[in-house]
Amino acid sequence: MKSLRTCLIAGLLLQLQVPDNHGVMLHVQDPIINTTVSQDIVLAIECLCNGTTFIKWEHMSSRGIQHIIEWKSGSYRNISENYNDRVQNYENGSIKLLNVGVKDTGFYVVTVTEEFGLTKHGTIVLNVHEILYEDFYFVAVFIAFLAAGAAVLVLVLWICNKCANIYHKKKQLQRAEEMEMRIIAEQLSS
Repeated sequence: MKSLRTCLIAGLLLQLQVPDNHGVMLHVQDPIINTTVSQDIVLAIECLCNGTTFIKWEHMSSRGIQHIIEWKSGSYRNISENYNDRVQNYENGSIKLLNVGVKDTGFYVVTVTEEFGLTKHGTIVLNVHEILYEDFYFVAVFIAFLAAGAAVLVLVLWICNKCANIYHKKKQLQRAEEMEMRIIAEQLSS
C-alpha cells in the first residue's frame, strides 16, 4: 500500500513541470514518524529539479547536529562514520535508517540543492519509543516458572507427608501386633 502511494506521488510529481527558470520542488511524505526500537524506517521525500541534484541529510537532537549522508545524483556519495552501516539512500532523495534506537529520536533535515544553487529544506520528526511489554513478558514468564517450581515443591512435600504417615501407621500396627502377641503369650503361659 505504501509503495503504491509512493508511486502515485512520484507520478504526480513527474507530471508537474519544473519551471525553465530553474527551481526545486520538495515534498516530505510523512513529516512525523512514530516507531519503536529495532525497526527500519524510511524517511521518504520526493524532489524534482533541473539539472544535477545535491542532497544532504542531517540529524538534529539535544546532542547537537549530526551529518548523516550527502550525495550528488549519478555521482558520489558520502556517509557519516556513525551511519555507515545503518543508512541506505534512494535516487528520489529518501533514506532508510536501519535498526533505529531511542538515540535516533529528533529532527531530520534534508537539503536539496540544484546545480544553479537554488535550495529547499524539508524536516521530518522521528519519535522512537522503547517496547515496554517485553519487560512485562519476562516478568510474567519468570512468575510462571516460580509458580511451577512452587507447585512441584508442594507436590513433593505432600508425597513425603503421605509416605511418613504410611510408615508411622505400619510402625503402630507392628507395635499393636507385638503387644497382642505378648498378651496372648502371657495368657498361654499362665
